[in-house]
Amino acid sequence: MDNVAGEKRPAETAVEETSTEVRLPQKKYFRQRAHANVFSDHHLDYPVSPAHMDWSKNFPQHFAPKGDDAAVEGAVTKDSGKKIEFADIGCGYGGLLVALSTVFPDTLMLGMEIRVKVEEYVNQKILALRQNHPGSYDNVSILRMNAMKFLPNFFEKHQLSKMFFLFPDPHFKKRKHKARIITSTLLSEYAYVLRPGGIIYTISDVKDLHLWMVKHLEAHPLFVRIPDEELVDDPAVEHVRTATEEGQKVERNKGDKYLACYRRITDED
Repeated sequence: MDNVAGEKRPAETAVEETSTEVRLPQKKYFRQRAHANVFSDHHLDYPVSPAHMDWSKNFPQHFAPKGDDAAVEGAVTKDSGKKIEFADIGCGYGGLLVALSTVFPDTLMLGMEIRVKVEEYVNQKILALRQNHPGSYDNVSILRMNAMKFLPNFFEKHQLSKMFFLFPDPHFKKRKHKARIITSTLLSEYAYVLRPGGIIYTISDVKDLHLWMVKHLEAHPLFVRIPDEELVDDPAVEHVRTATEEGQKVERNKGDKYLACYRRITDED
């Protein structure tokens, strides 16, 4: 699979290496329009099933290469036994991933982003952070993928404990609402990969989109809203509000942020 954290890439002008550290990539070289057609063919690679996915290129300290990829540099020879638990859907420039990496250092987390340049930026940032801070950021990675189409190809049933939908594309026009990342059909897929007790985090600065997500989550039989007072002790919530580029932009513009978190209940509840 191409363009994943863990591979070595050719030197680029966006990242400069010195004798002491690798400089983080500069975002200005990786700008790309915020909207992507999720229904078009983006020529994405994806495994037939989660069992066929080789994660060694993303997490070389936790997964051994599969098949003919036994020469992945720095990869362990035996799986650590860990599985990805956090998924940031449409992770953008990776602010949440980087923030949560040190808050949950023993948890593997993956960002999914459909835009080529944005994925490349996050990948280079993770590689630079790993080199500058040995032993850290090995638990975080990114893939270029379309989560609306291929999520079950990457994750097993009840594998994830947290899923993040932070400042997603509002798709304002009514005819575009079918492209919103929270729909009744997609929530059933999220319920499949999210374990009972797992949490979906949603936040938006667009009230109409917030109400849309709340309406669909409230209507789904496998999700129940978490009261705001319970979220006070959740260490992820602060970063959900402030770690992303979008969240920081809303903060600078003194805009509103609408947060809603839902727990995945058991099928019998």
